[in-house]
Amino acid sequence: MSHFTHLKTRFQTLSYLKKALIKLNISHKEQERNASKLGSLTSNVNLVIPQSNGYDIEFNWNGQEYELVTDLSFWKQPYPIESFIDKIAQQYAGEVIIGESQKTGFQTISSRQNIDGSNTIVLERWNKMN
Repeated sequence: MSHFTHLKTRFQTLSYLKKALIKLNISHKEQERNASKLGSLTSNVNLVIPQSNGYDIEFNWNGQEYELVTDLSFWKQPYPIESFIDKIAQQYAGEVIIGESQKTGFQTISSRQNIDGSNTIVLERWNKMN
């Protein structure tokens, strides 16, 4: 019998979530939701991470955020679910910082992962003098 686990996240922007998965080399595909059941402000796309056993991992929009939905009995990732979410969350946060900073005129100068697992992002913005 399947027992699906729904884990809340803070992933609210589909484009940043997709970029995070791409940078982590986690293959995924988009799955369209039935638009007639959705309000005008909600996403109509979920992300699916296929697993070799056919029990896929999904990021489903719940109206506020993308929650991770999976059957833990069939978890087939190289690390535990907590580490999996932490890795995605760290990369997602970096994507949000870069993306939102670019909207206000900043450019990414460098981005690196440190030995301790943290990331350092250097941004700059030039003010135009009149």
